[in-house]
Amino acid sequence: MHERSSVGELADRLRGELDRYSPGGKLPSSRALVERFRVSPVTVSRALAQLAAEGLVVTRPGAGAFRAGPRPASAPAGDTSWQEVALSAEGADLVPRSVDASGVTVSLAAPPPGVVEFSGGYLHPSLQPERAMSAALARAARRPGAWGRPPLEGLPELREWFARAVGGAVTAAEVLVSAGGQTALTTALRALAPPGAPVLVESPTYPGMLAIARSAGLRPVPVPVDPDGVKPELLADAFRATGARVFVCQPLFQNPTGAVLAPARRGEVLRIAREAGAFVVEDDFVRRLAHEDAGPLPRPLAADDPDGVVVYVGSLTKATSPSFRVSALAARGPVLERLRAIQVVDTFFVPRPLQEAALELVGSPAWPRHLRAVAAELRTRRDTLTTALALHLPELVLPHVPSGGYHLWLRLPDGTEEPAFTAAALRAGVAVTPGRPYFSAEPPAPHVRLSFAAAAGAEEIAEGVRRLRSARDEVLAETVRHRAPCL
Repeated sequence: MHERSSVGELADRLRGELDRYSPGGKLPSSRALVERFRVSPVTVSRALAQLAAEGLVVTRPGAGAFRAGPRPASAPAGDTSWQEVALSAEGADLVPRSVDASGVTVSLAAPPPGVVEFSGGYLHPSLQPERAMSAALARAARRPGAWGRPPLEGLPELREWFARAVGGAVTAAEVLVSAGGQTALTTALRALAPPGAPVLVESPTYPGMLAIARSAGLRPVPVPVDPDGVKPELLADAFRATGARVFVCQPLFQNPTGAVLAPARRGEVLRIAREAGAFVVEDDFVRRLAHEDAGPLPRPLAADDPDGVVVYVGSLTKATSPSFRVSALAARGPVLERLRAIQVVDTFFVPRPLQEAALELVGSPAWPRHLRAVAAELRTRRDTLTTALALHLPELVLPHVPSGGYHLWLRLPDGTEEPAFTAAALRAGVAVTPGRPYFSAEPPAPHVRLSFAAAAGAEEIAEGVRRLRSARDEVLAETVRHRAPCL
């Protein structure tokens, strides 16, 4: 059983037993709970902390845990209806800034226990370098000045490491350390486009980026992609039609299609953007999640950009842990100072202990070993998923099998309703991601994205596909029932 599920189950058991104790009454000791429920001391500690956070239990160091006293009566509910007017009172010429985070929360939320997670956006805990990260954090904490204030741009050594990772003529002076890829993308879009402006995006594309753009009052304009990446002729047309000054793309293992921008298109994309007087925001989010059979990877676009067209975003998070939020922004020219200013205003700086830990991790022998192990495991998981889909769900079209990243992009049969399919899948015990949030305009067909990184392993992946088959059968039977003529 996963630690997070056992913590939740123990918290549920203890919550149900609290009525046995009067307010202020002492609960059994941690040792007694360990023996009774046959869980680890860490699980007991986390379960009690969860109940304490809910206000049900009070913990006292050295004394134990006690049932909390009755909660004070809540104040009468106020009238917040005025906020609807305040939040929508914007100029008529601006794009509404309501925020729809549903496309992001699908991949962030943990599914219920027993549900196969095909919706996750991060490595399963068994694939995360937890021991290496813990050791790196422990070493970092002992560094002189580790808890002091870091340079606003980031530690020089970490900026240098990111600069070498980008390659080309990028220098450490052109790199800013940021708090995760999402934060870096937010900074980039705020720096490059004013509210109300159009922003060109790949179609389909990462829902989190669409949410960033819309929350900033920007207008995402779709540019279609195929297995070779964005189509240059359509990109040029979009620049001419909209006057946009920003194009956001993922040239390597694009989310969700897994496409890699073809060599012949790389220079074209940079040329088209340069002639339009526009920036290219390069989201290089999974470079360190190439599969074992990927072969040599193309360099980032930023490595071949002497004119400062590209604003580069790279991150360590996908290859480590969702909580290891260390990333980089790289840019050349006056835009770098704007990026720096916005980042300082928003976040001041990335905590120094986390930067020091990142340096310790990427400089340790454990880092390349971890990347090799993940590359091999992701290839196995990808092959397991594609084989199971071909066997159990051949009607789901897979136009491209990626050699990097952690997901597959599948077209559902025409006429399939995504909400019905995803709901049936969850009832069958598997969480999937619907395709609609990946499109900034009307989608051309129903799709679903399946992640193979968040599941426990190959056996669970195969079981997840079998459950998906049951969900598809349920949807098909329901469709036939609704189409049957009434007698």
